[in-house]
Amino acid sequence: MIAELGLAALWLAAALAVLQLIGALFGARHDGNELAALVRPAAVLQGLLCAVSFLALVYAFAVTDLSVKLVAANSHSVKPLAFKLSGAWANHEGSMLLWITVMAFAGGLIAFIERRLPERTMMATLGTQAFVGIGFYLFILLSSNPFERLSPVPPEGNGLNPLLQDMGVSFHPPTLYIGYVGLSVAFSFALGALLTRQVTPEFARVMRPWVLGSWIFLTIGITAGSYWAYYELGWGGWWFWDPVENASLMPWLAATALLHSASVLAARDALRTWTIMLGVVAFSMSMVGTFLVRSGILTSVHAFAVDPERGSFILMLLALYIGGALVIFALRANTIAEGERFSVLSREGALVVNNVALTAILGIVLLGTLYPLLTEAFDVRVSVGPPYFDPVSAIFFLPMLAIMAVGPLLRWRKDSFDRIKVPVLIIALVTVAVFALVLVLADVSFLSLMGMAMSIGVAIASFMPLRGRSIRRVPLAVWGMCIAHFGVALALFGVAADTAFQKERLVAASPGDTVEVGPWEAKLASISPVAGPNWTAMQGDIFVSYMGGPPTETFPQARSFWAPQGETSEVALVTRWNGQLYVALGNRAEDGRWQLRLWWKPFVTWIWYGGLLIALGGAMALIGRVIGDVRRRHATARGEERRAEEAGLLPEPAE
Repeated sequence: MIAELGLAALWLAAALAVLQLIGALFGARHDGNELAALVRPAAVLQGLLCAVSFLALVYAFAVTDLSVKLVAANSHSVKPLAFKLSGAWANHEGSMLLWITVMAFAGGLIAFIERRLPERTMMATLGTQAFVGIGFYLFILLSSNPFERLSPVPPEGNGLNPLLQDMGVSFHPPTLYIGYVGLSVAFSFALGALLTRQVTPEFARVMRPWVLGSWIFLTIGITAGSYWAYYELGWGGWWFWDPVENASLMPWLAATALLHSASVLAARDALRTWTIMLGVVAFSMSMVGTFLVRSGILTSVHAFAVDPERGSFILMLLALYIGGALVIFALRANTIAEGERFSVLSREGALVVNNVALTAILGIVLLGTLYPLLTEAFDVRVSVGPPYFDPVSAIFFLPMLAIMAVGPLLRWRKDSFDRIKVPVLIIALVTVAVFALVLVLADVSFLSLMGMAMSIGVAIASFMPLRGRSIRRVPLAVWGMCIAHFGVALALFGVAADTAFQKERLVAASPGDTVEVGPWEAKLASISPVAGPNWTAMQGDIFVSYMGGPPTETFPQARSFWAPQGETSEVALVTRWNGQLYVALGNRAEDGRWQLRLWWKPFVTWIWYGGLLIALGGAMALIGRVIGDVRRRHATARGEERRAEEAGLLPEPAE
């Protein structure tokens, strides 16, 4: 019965999306239309119905309702509850329901709280959101029904992919999806403003919190996914330029550029056309990622669907939404006023340069991701990996870092180099000094050398905007910018140091053997069997010590799952402030020895600390912007009330 309730709620939500679209069409053309009055309630109710539908699916997984086909295919009665719940979105149908739920809920939230834009623009925005939603409703209801019943009911479920039976899957996909789908809001706002020719600073101020919120969740999702792959897959890497990894990175790059462009439009009424274009591109990258994951053209732990018909459906949606948006942009772009001009040497100029760099990196990643798929269509298999992505991206990434260090020091509109030459000189001298020091002391690649040097320069530059200001009076949004930029520097240093200095040992060891890797010494004490709720494992008991210090006991495992069958490597991690020891237990050799793989990865944890700082900085900026907008609206309302009172327009108070 719960499954039928979820399906009914989904059908009703789809019907409300149609009503929302029709009402928005009339509302955008005719002020005061009766159908237009239904748009906001329809959007709010649609979000609530989708939430009910998704909760119904979560409940079906929680109780292991094997009469639901999706539960039987992706769950098992003895699986821990946390993984039963995460199984609700760790599959194609469930993840698409999560996608639609986030989209509908975001649209309902906009309809409920947003009152700053002209009503025609809001109607166009909500109409666009409904139009996008209808396509996904059709997709899930016609080809990916998550509530399909199964008869006869099997005695037991198949279980979840062992690689996905990890707490990281409870956290990584939902955060990434909120970021993905949140960009649909930016897309809807951009088209709404374009259709009604209301590309104004107020439009940018309204859209910016939604873009920033999506960007924060994308940052958290990518960071969590990187760490999950690092410790769960047992390969010791944190990024492989996998096509599905790239599918999450591309929307983040576009959202980063959009965020800065919207800030320029909101603050200085410039970059109008560029902001609209980036709003379209950001959601386009989300759609491209959705197509890659669900088309069946990729084989990956991330890829859910293997049905080409589903891929064709999403490809049609992509062509309809993005192609249509680009056509509208081509027809309407010349109607957008130019906006205010600014000097090249200004904060706007720095943001434009960095936006161009981000867009170029996005193009590089997109080309490297799609090129192997295109060549494979002609029976030519090519591999595109770090040898392409790393150096080609660095051509734009390194100059972007330099501009990122200097840009926040510049004034809006126009500035002079003489005013900022002292802090710029300090940053440059520190960067050159670190470059020379590492060059003399270590034999590392040029990219690692540049990464370490520029990360220190950016770290110092991150807090330069606070120079000469009262700390208590610095706006929260400025603190957020400083912390986010410092997070970029921290993550960059972690990437460069890990790439330059990591040590690896692959050995066959027996109990009692000792292995050295970098400054660490590891002694294999024993190997013993252990069991979990739906797995068995061989567990190593290994004592590790850093530079002759006290030993730490670690327990890496080689697990074997039986529901469904599969093997995973549960690594042991020993974390210090300056890096991490990574220990993975392999298979037993014919001579009775066990494979051990050990890495010493200097400063690798700084990558994820940096990612969290970037997200924290974004959250602080979001809170600061929201507080500022609320204060501005209250100040405006008080000013209008005061003027009305002075003009004698307010009614006399009641007796």
